Amino acid sequence: MKLPVKGAGIKKPKKALDIDFVLSVDRCLMSNHHERIFIGFAATGPAIGVPEKLWKWVACPPPGVDEYGRPKVAPYALRKLEAALQNRGFKAHVVDPDYVPYYALNGAKALMIGHHDYFALGPPSNEWWLLTGRTPVNRKSFIEFISHPAIWEAKEKYGMKIIVGGPAVWQWEACGEALKKWPVDLLVDGEADRVIVDIAERVLEGGALPRKIVVNPKDSPRIADIPEIKLPSVGGLVEIMRGCPRGCKFCSVTLRPLRFMPLDKIEREILVNLESGQGVVLHSEDVLLYGADGVKPRAEPLIRLHEMVAKHLDEYEAGFSWSHVSLAATKYAEEHGRVVSKITDLVLNCDNRKFFGVEVGIETGSVRLARKIMPAKAAPYSVESWPDIVEEAFSILVDNNVFPASTYILGLPGETEDDVIKTIELLERLKPYPSFIVPMFFVPMGALKDREGFKRTYLTDCHIDAMVLSANHSIKWAKWIIERGYFDKPKYTPLKLAVEYFMRYAEKKIHNYTRELEVKLHY
Repeated sequence: MKLPVKGAGIKKPKKALDIDFVLSVDRCLMSNHHERIFIGFAATGPAIGVPEKLWKWVACPPPGVDEYGRPKVAPYALRKLEAALQNRGFKAHVVDPDYVPYYALNGAKALMIGHHDYFALGPPSNEWWLLTGRTPVNRKSFIEFISHPAIWEAKEKYGMKIIVGGPAVWQWEACGEALKKWPVDLLVDGEADRVIVDIAERVLEGGALPRKIVVNPKDSPRIADIPEIKLPSVGGLVEIMRGCPRGCKFCSVTLRPLRFMPLDKIEREILVNLESGQGVVLHSEDVLLYGADGVKPRAEPLIRLHEMVAKHLDEYEAGFSWSHVSLAATKYAEEHGRVVSKITDLVLNCDNRKFFGVEVGIETGSVRLARKIMPAKAAPYSVESWPDIVEEAFSILVDNNVFPASTYILGLPGETEDDVIKTIELLERLKPYPSFIVPMFFVPMGALKDREGFKRTYLTDCHIDAMVLSANHSIKWAKWIIERGYFDKPKYTPLKLAVEYFMRYAEKKIHNYTRELEVKLHY
């Protein structure tokens, strides 16, 4: 169906689709991140030392589109909702943000947006904002996207609905004037795989939408209700399980029930990505708890999963990584059957896969604080052994060519100066291990959502000492990983040069800052 062209100056696809439901998000998330997914985190800060346009090119370049303006890769969550709607016969497609204005003015019944950090109120965006006093790139990017006149013309003139969801939907209510400035129609809080179909039916029937829909944990979709993606996801992300049994008070994921995706379902999604030239990123809050007995990893399901993955990786000569693992599960899995070693033997067996990265949570080096806000983080070990667990797990990962990208939290409720000193002591112990270590400021979420978030005025000398220590650590090991081929292909040369420039700039800033502190202390 050829649609009429409306909206002067709006980017038009080569061919137009008849779309009722447009799923999209701003450029910071709708990107292939140069096929280096962790690079995307640079968009959570302001442009530092370079023009913002260059910063965005480094963090979130466009992923390329087909003739209809659909991105070649898209965020995994949007792909899930796209599949859920298409499975029920709806005309729904993920659309690149450049082409959203066109489809908004040419027949779209609803624009559906999902995001991890709409207004940069979550970690690590809020940290860089507080420290620099400058607006993060991701906030600017989303506001530019949602403020496009065509979106609001479509809403006011043609009745297009605007529906927002995702893990950061809470920010619409937390961000002062957001709902007044951009009066979206519906907020969806929680897993939307099933409820999205009911919403779409209401939109087509012209029925009234509620102001907010909350999908409580007890109403979370079952495995049978979770669709399989039909088109490739950013980074080749594939979900292997949902939920987490650890119950950390600062995290909302622990409120959801634990569900393991069947192996055949995971395999089909992996093939969708591999056949499009993507790699594989196995995603869950803790990959090593796939098929686990509570918080105890089990070798059999993990080895079967990775044997299946390795077979396809070899066939497609594709890259591989995990999204997240817990440090306690890493230690337990290796101590009970050398599971980490066996997995890396399977997936790291060629020049294309010399190592891989994974996100891990240190959170704190203080046993007192760990006992208070994350008593099961160390399970099945004692929480009193948490600092030792962290170091032992780092050693296991590094020995197996897995590069940890880790975070810790400053300003947790009830934190004392001694707690921060304990974290600094743990960071000192981690110096020998190749890794990134990134500080985050406490953001009220999960069971602590009613607590006060961290403010700049709460920053102490101890906090600054911890941040300087981890910044120097991360820069040192970033150089190390680059030397070992993280940007080894010729196409990555401009990106490599940009990253190396930023590291030199950051080193200079840190050096000048520490010199200033020394002068103040001396006099």
